[in-house]
Amino acid sequence: MKPRVPPPIIALIAALAMWALHRWLPLGRWMPWPWQRLGLLPTTVGIAITMTAFMSFRQARTTVNPLQPDRATYLVTEGIFSITRNPMYLGLLLVLVGWATWLGSLSTLFVLPLYWVVITYAQIIPEERALARLFGEKYATYRRDVNRWIGRRAHRQ
Repeated sequence: MKPRVPPPIIALIAALAMWALHRWLPLGRWMPWPWQRLGLLPTTVGIAITMTAFMSFRQARTTVNPLQPDRATYLVTEGIFSITRNPMYLGLLLVLVGWATWLGSLSTLFVLPLYWVVITYAQIIPEERALARLFGEKYATYRRDVNRWIGRRAHRQ
């Protein structure tokens, strides 16, 4: 299965769904004003993570097109990629967390796990298959060392 919808579009659809739920089905407030402004923090961190990953791809001169992971020419494992295999998707998730915080209604929180599932199955898993074909054992080692979403794995001896 090849990815068909760009991840930023999936995130935009999720953000619009969050806004619609907030507007027409606000199941209570979990974040009152002015505390909603705290949503700027995860949004800013998410944008920074995404841009850092994007720049790492550019410096490595490999594709940044998420719809064509089979065109990767270099496996980036340094920098932000040493703590998450998917910093761009983690960044988009953090932007959505910030948006949910800014909106402040409980119903928006239902979209976050849905985004996580969709991006994992529609984008990340197909990318992982393509990278495994392209980079073989190097990618297998990287997968053993770094988690899909966040964190390094402890090595057992």
